[in-house]
Parts: sequence; C-alpha cells; structure tokens
Amino acid sequence: MMAETKPATPAAEHVQGRRKEVVGEVVSTRMQKTIVVQVTRKKSHPFYGRVIARHKKFYAHDEKNEAHVGDVVRIEETRPLSKLKRWKLKDIVRKASLVPEAATEVAS
Repeated sequence: MMAETKPATPAAEHVQGRRKEVVGEVVSTRMQKTIVVQVTRKKSHPFYGRVIARHKKFYAHDEKNEAHVGDVVRIEETRPLSKLKRWKLKDIVRKASLVPEAATEVAS
C-alpha cells in the first residue's frame, strides 16, 4: 500500500481560535492602566424558568487610561499581563453621561 500524501494546505487553515470578547460596565479606574469591568449575564433558571442576572468582574488593561467609571466597554481576552489581568480594552461602546453632582456644579 502506498501512503497518501496530503496536499499543501494554506497557513490560514491553522489559525488559532478567536479571542473571546465581552461587553460590560467599568466599575473602577483607580489603578494605573487598569480598569475593572463588571459583566452581567442573564440566564434562565434551569427549573423555575426565572431569569437570573449573574455578575463577574474582569481586570482589563487600558493603555491610554481612556475609560471612565460608568462607560460601557468591550474587552478582549489576551495573554496574562499580571496576576489578575487577562483582558485588554478593545473599544468604548458608550461613554457615561455626566454625574448628577458634577452637572449641578457646572450649572452654578
């Protein structure tokens, strides 16, 4: 028997899996170049059927410190950057509106 030879396949076929992306709200920007993003996932209860919100916090790298508390951002999975950081900021989906206290100070 003669062994079959595989035809040459393009390198694009061996691309690694896509990186995960999640959308969440920035809850803290107190660290340098790091944001804490809270992602809320809604899931139906397996028995009762009621929709339950599950929250998880992710530490993400924000190189330019452009995200602020209240912004809705998209983060992307990356290699480990520190003990807790495994995500990086991809883009800002929606900027936070002015905080009510700040709006009243501007008006007066």
